[in-house]
Amino acid sequence: MAVSIELGKKLDKDYENKSLEELLDSPPSALAGVTERHNELFASLGIKTIRDLGSNKYFAIAGVLVALANHTD
Repeated sequence: MAVSIELGKKLDKDYENKSLEELLDSPPSALAGVTERHNELFASLGIKTIRDLGSNKYFAIAGVLVALANHTD
């Protein structure tokens, strides 16, 4: 099953044509709006790649809480 998604404006220009695996192994600054300084801050939390960022349990919990808040009455 092929899946396609347009991420052009969500990625730094240098990373727009990378494969999914290459993106996951890239520093957080591959995401549009994230800087080298952010890489340093994330690294102090043990987050060195987009894969690390996406699989961090605290960021995951925060994302779920925000999603729940957007769907409550």
